[in-house]
Amino acid sequence: MTEFHEGGCVCGRVRYKAGGDPQRVSLCSCTWCQKRTGSALGISVYFLKEDVEIDESLLGTHRLMSDAGRWIEQEFCTHCGTALTWTLEFRPDYRGFAGGTFDQPTFWYKPERYVFTRSKPDWLTVTGNIETCEAMPE
Repeated sequence: MTEFHEGGCVCGRVRYKAGGDPQRVSLCSCTWCQKRTGSALGISVYFLKEDVEIDESLLGTHRLMSDAGRWIEQEFCTHCGTALTWTLEFRPDYRGFAGGTFDQPTFWYKPERYVFTRSKPDWLTVTGNIETCEAMPE
């Protein structure tokens, strides 16, 4: 039986389910993630699109160019504005989720890598077995 990880936006209007294990969990300090989260970094949890359930009609979209020069299509709640999910140009079969939007404490995830460390604040130290990359790896 597939385990589902559930989450949603601040106002509760948009809810989602993602099935199985994440395909990747990353930390990122690119300027988009910093602005999206209002913080020093974002937590991105990626699932195969086919394993995601979400009501697309409740979402607004915005496409932008990333620090890596590729497009990101972000989806957000049209009522409260919570950034929930996105698709990356170079990973079109995956859907990224903002890690903080998953219901707590049922879903905790261990980051595998930290990208765009060149933009992280000096006071933030990365420890443990996390791959670090100054920019987006090829």
